[in-house]
Amino acid sequence: MKVKVGINGYGTIGKRVAYAVSKQVDMELVGVAKTKPDFEAYRAKELGIPVYAASPDFVPRFEKVGFEIVGTLEDLLGKVDVIVDATPGGMGEKNKALYEKAGVKAIFQGGEKASVAEVSFVAQANYEKALGKDYVRVVSCNTTGLTRTLNAIKDYIDYVYAVMIRRAADPNDIKRGPVNAIKPSVEVPSHHGPDVQTVIPINIETMAFIVPTTLMHVHSVMVKLKKPLTREDVIEIFENTTRVLLFEKEKGFDSTAQLIEFARDLHREWNNLYEIGVWKESINVKGNHLFYIQAVHQESDVVPENIDAIRVMFELADKWDSIKKTNKSLGILK
Repeated sequence: MKVKVGINGYGTIGKRVAYAVSKQVDMELVGVAKTKPDFEAYRAKELGIPVYAASPDFVPRFEKVGFEIVGTLEDLLGKVDVIVDATPGGMGEKNKALYEKAGVKAIFQGGEKASVAEVSFVAQANYEKALGKDYVRVVSCNTTGLTRTLNAIKDYIDYVYAVMIRRAADPNDIKRGPVNAIKPSVEVPSHHGPDVQTVIPINIETMAFIVPTTLMHVHSVMVKLKKPLTREDVIEIFENTTRVLLFEKEKGFDSTAQLIEFARDLHREWNNLYEIGVWKESINVKGNHLFYIQAVHQESDVVPENIDAIRVMFELADKWDSIKKTNKSLGILK
């Protein structure tokens, strides 16, 4: 069985998910919906991907420049089994009524409230909870990053305090910055902690800052342990955790710039770093407290989660079979 997949929104996340879907033997990319005929729409057409207008209201935009569309989002919904909503935050909730009317399953992204879906999802943490569901929310890049590493050590966690050092904007974003400032999120906790709790039941508090960079997010994570765990234990756990990589400063990984360069050296599409990068030297245990620092590539770490979400919703594979298939198709190192 090949699941027929449509994608509403072909921007930073949507085009990466579209690429990932095209790499799966059990999925078929039917088309993508766009609001305007920008360079990404033209590139989709060049790649042979059918392009639909996201609404009848947007059709004149395409007609004005002679861009031939296949139809509208409603037409696309009539041809697919599942729609991946990769629209800007808040739009997914508004679009849900269209998906319900069409009778198709839907995957939402982390910019939506948890209430939009039946389950918030990170594959290695709660795959089984999404089995057969109609509406699944893949949590945000930061929440995915936190969940991957914290889930690996969840049996040892008493309490987590994490600080998010967030990039100001994606590299192609000229509307938001980066600004010449450090912008704190003055609400405590920031939304990341409660969002992690929608996936795994741990005690966590988070704070967040926006800084003038576009490459990646960085998390400073401090864990109060409820039972003994050594630095060597943590290293071994992370080394055996899928979609988590250890990087060493002594090998030249001084910053997020080198992590992105590493992804380039792997010839990854859009220099995607699907894996969460943990600095090995940062892993330290003092008494009953564990410390580590990790980096999150906000443009790509949720992409494999979207693929696994499709599989679990249609019960195409069990947890580790799906993760293995997704990892292999995208060249994820482990």
